[in-house]
Amino acid sequence: MTTTTSPDEAHPYLRASTAGIRHHRKIAQAEHTAVDRTHLDVLHAHLTAVHQFVDQLADTARPSHPTAGRHLATAQTRLWQATAEVHSAFHLLPAPLFPTSTRATECRPDRLPEGPPVLTICQRHLAAGHIVRRKNTPTDLNRPPHTTTCIR
Repeated sequence: MTTTTSPDEAHPYLRASTAGIRHHRKIAQAEHTAVDRTHLDVLHAHLTAVHQFVDQLADTARPSHPTAGRHLATAQTRLWQATAEVHSAFHLLPAPLFPTSTRATECRPDRLPEGPPVLTICQRHLAAGHIVRRKNTPTDLNRPPHTTTCIR
């Protein structure tokens, strides 16, 4: 026997994470908070998690609904592009404790002024990139977004 849930009760953790992002955005806007590395690190972690989730959804949708699977795969690629841009922006911001550190643009977790914590943004990005490159070609990753029309 299957139970049906209402849309309001479905996926409560996804709803909570969306509400958390909206709340943080409103606070940052009201306080005119400047972006810092911590913001981008947390945002990168969130985008990486969403990217992996959409990738999983695309894989499960493809056998029964190939067109929906292709659209989800395209969304997964766009999420990767957003994740890569957030990672690049992270390295353009000054480090919080050591503004005169070695080149801030190079991605070397072992040389970060803060030291190599258990999982840095670079390690997370490299791990996600490894998975992305197994499923996508460089052409796929650099393709500009396409426009579609709603067929409903």
